[in-house]
Amino acid sequence: MSPPVAPPGWSRWLVPPAALSVHLSIGQAYAWSVFKPPLESALGLSGTQSALPFQLGIVMLGLSAAFGGTLVERNGPRWAMTVALICFSSGFLLSALGASLEQYWLIVLGYGFVGGIGLGIGYISPVSTLIKWFPDRPGMATGIAIMGFGGGALIASPWSAQMLESFGGDSPGIALAFLVHGLSYAVFMLLGVLLVRVPRTEKPVERGPSVLAGPQVSARQALRTPQFWLLWIVLCMNVTAGIGILEKAAPMITDFFADTSTPVSVTAAAGFVALLSAANMAGRIGWSSTSDLIGRKNIYRVYLGVGAAMYALIALFGDSSKPLFVLCALVILSFYGGGFATVPAYLKDLFGTYQVGAIHGRLLTAWSTAGVLGPLIVNWIADRQEEAGRHGASLYGLSFVIMIGLLAVGFVANELVRPVDPRHHVPAPKEAAHVERQQSESA
Repeated sequence: MSPPVAPPGWSRWLVPPAALSVHLSIGQAYAWSVFKPPLESALGLSGTQSALPFQLGIVMLGLSAAFGGTLVERNGPRWAMTVALICFSSGFLLSALGASLEQYWLIVLGYGFVGGIGLGIGYISPVSTLIKWFPDRPGMATGIAIMGFGGGALIASPWSAQMLESFGGDSPGIALAFLVHGLSYAVFMLLGVLLVRVPRTEKPVERGPSVLAGPQVSARQALRTPQFWLLWIVLCMNVTAGIGILEKAAPMITDFFADTSTPVSVTAAAGFVALLSAANMAGRIGWSSTSDLIGRKNIYRVYLGVGAAMYALIALFGDSSKPLFVLCALVILSFYGGGFATVPAYLKDLFGTYQVGAIHGRLLTAWSTAGVLGPLIVNWIADRQEEAGRHGASLYGLSFVIMIGLLAVGFVANELVRPVDPRHHVPAPKEAAHVERQQSESA
């Protein structure tokens, strides 16, 4: 499938909605918890078993993004979005079959493995194209799309809950809900497939910068640079710090104020989780857009430095003030989302647009690592502290000290980032020939 080239007069502002149609769909992954209780009840599963499809999906997201990034660059955004559509929707259809037959392994295979491939390819599918359309504002452009992934659960969670209430929480009801999800997301993602275009020229914005301005580095060569691995550390540390709160948000705020005169109710804890999701989504567009004004290195100084200060405030004073605890947590989660949305533009600044989608896919292995590391730190330490007879805020003190240390490591790594040595650059004639060949094949 050839990348579709935009006709003369095509508005670049049609590309972000195309990206959003994919990211809002695959963002459903963050709403998997809605299906956990009915699956546990209908199929007799434990909490660990019911989490397996989501865990496998996140693992496959990182792996498929890393290994499929070069294919996405080579074949273009329409091919990638089509693959994402087929895999993500097929995952739901296989899950529907598994629920109908009460064969849980089919749900794991469908949602986790097949759907997870759709997550990874879909996540990186619009990144390179958006950066090429918006060379003047790459942070804002990628922030719009990646905001959709963070906000997908805000749509999917109540929608899925309503379906399960209407269809029933037994096996047939779950199967029907999965079926409706698969078909609905296929239609919605198809809008992005039909709408997406690549720019005709190196300068899609009149009087704007060229797409090929600055250094251009291939994905293979990027892995040989210290800049890539420094950014890997930066992303991993920032995500670890954010996901440590996100994964245990409700029990954490309950524990912090359990021994006070104003304990947190279950309803209030759920509201806190919703606020964190909103901060995560707002940070993706807000902070990434800010990076276009103050620079990528400076915005990561904010994420990592101010994030460490927020953790310190929670550790020292969090159990004495609910507003302080909530405010600090919201700031940390906004940095978590902002880190995801800003990193493609940071990669573009360092490595150019030549294979930025493939480089971004490889960098997302940092997310897979952090997705294991963050919850492991917080949960394991909390369990050990509880076994030692501690309770309340003291369950998390050591975890927060570790998070501050990790953010400090990320801060140092960010400070060490320098422009890529010219010996890693793609020779200009080769790059020009590559772009010219892509455009001629697409015309």
